[in-house]
Amino acid sequence: MRLEDFDNDEDKVIQDSLKQKTWNEIRTNDSWAIFKIMSEFVNGYESMGRIGPCVSIFGSARTKPDDKYYLLAEKIAFKISKAGYGVITGGGPGIMEAGNKGAHLGGGTSVGLNIELPFEQHFNPYIDHDKNLNFDYFFVRKVMFVKYSQGFVVMPGGFGTLDEMFEAITLIQTKKIGKFPIILVGVEFWSGLLDWVKTVLVEKMHTVSPEDLNLFKIVDTEDEVVDVLDKFYKKYDLSPNF
Repeated sequence: MRLEDFDNDEDKVIQDSLKQKTWNEIRTNDSWAIFKIMSEFVNGYESMGRIGPCVSIFGSARTKPDDKYYLLAEKIAFKISKAGYGVITGGGPGIMEAGNKGAHLGGGTSVGLNIELPFEQHFNPYIDHDKNLNFDYFFVRKVMFVKYSQGFVVMPGGFGTLDEMFEAITLIQTKKIGKFPIILVGVEFWSGLLDWVKTVLVEKMHTVSPEDLNLFKIVDTEDEVVDVLDKFYKKYDLSPNF
């Protein structure tokens, strides 16, 4: 079938990606992509290096402003900023907006690492005007989260949130980054997943060690989040950056 024979854009994208390309076409496209990737890394490093380490807040882009988790994320970010920590989010709507809003209202540093997507994603108005970064590549954006975060607050979310959470856990588990606090917020939301991890991964399949469950904590309130962060920083004789 020809590209113009497909009815929707998704099918056209798939067909175009499967279209036979010559070796020279593949090599040329890949070579130029390297420069685009490098530019995103350089821009990210230069921008984030001036900001310093912060606490990242992950969560769903689909959460509405009247949702209890949106309101909770806003309170958490507010308290985090008042405690002296900067806040990084994915820069979009939903929980990300709540995180930036809380940091903005708390007078703290509010960073947005935005990603260009065909739906859901657009930057929110609560990001500091000089700290709104845009990315085309997920993997570059994720490096910025990990490299410049000294704590991860994970609110309820979907596949993207789970991806960010498990990547942070994996990097700490494999000692690729320091053992920074990973805080899951919402016992009601996370309990089913944690039960599955314990019963299937740990006890039945033995694909995860029991001590790996200590790599994260689960809480329900903004005060508990700040308490976990403060205890971590005091234990290692660290202090907030701002």
